[in-house]
Amino acid sequence: MAIVDILKEKAIPYGIEISEDLGKKLEIYGELLKDWNSKINLTAITDDEGIAVKHFLDCLLVTKSAEFKSGMKVIDVGTGAGFPGLVIAAAYPEVQVTLLDSTGKKLKAVQDMAEKMGVTNAEVVHMRAEDAGKNPDFREKYDFATARAVAELKVLSEYTLPFVKKGGTFLSLKGATAIEEISTGEKAVQILGGKIEGVDEFSLPGGDKRAIIKVKKISQTSAKYPRPSAQIAKKPL
Repeated sequence: MAIVDILKEKAIPYGIEISEDLGKKLEIYGELLKDWNSKINLTAITDDEGIAVKHFLDCLLVTKSAEFKSGMKVIDVGTGAGFPGLVIAAAYPEVQVTLLDSTGKKLKAVQDMAEKMGVTNAEVVHMRAEDAGKNPDFREKYDFATARAVAELKVLSEYTLPFVKKGGTFLSLKGATAIEEISTGEKAVQILGGKIEGVDEFSLPGGDKRAIIKVKKISQTSAKYPRPSAQIAKKPL
């Protein structure tokens, strides 16, 4: 069974419909992901069902937590193999997506995959998040920031919230630790101008727990953030 056929079947209980166009793009993505993964380490999940469920469906759950409208700008911080940013770009051609990562060889793979998928609304940016977050080209320019399994919320917020404009939302894609991370990360979120709006909890087929923490940007982030990465790691907010 093709990756996209598995995905279509598994997505039904979640009310997620895979259009013909998106299905074609994701099928190409899945095959290229396996090919690139034989050259560089992009993912530990390489079987077709795993790619369909633990990557593609997992990323598409974000569409249940956010409404992406035409003309909106999204930045995926620490995109890695393109999750969830490239999936969002494939699903919403009218939305502009920035795929940010500090690892050039991963971005080379992501760029290649995006081109071969026919995705023209995704821009690859090779920068560290703490540098890009200070750069006026990126700072507070986005309606949404996303990050998937990058770091704890109290650390991750400092890397992501500076990108989100006032009124925008940071979507943190998490596993089973989400509720615990909210209690330890709430202070950092507030310092950075955000407010935790809620958490959407899901179970993937097979039982793996997933959650999307929704953080609303209610005021501008102070110019002193983000700090250098060593400081963020040593003294989280």
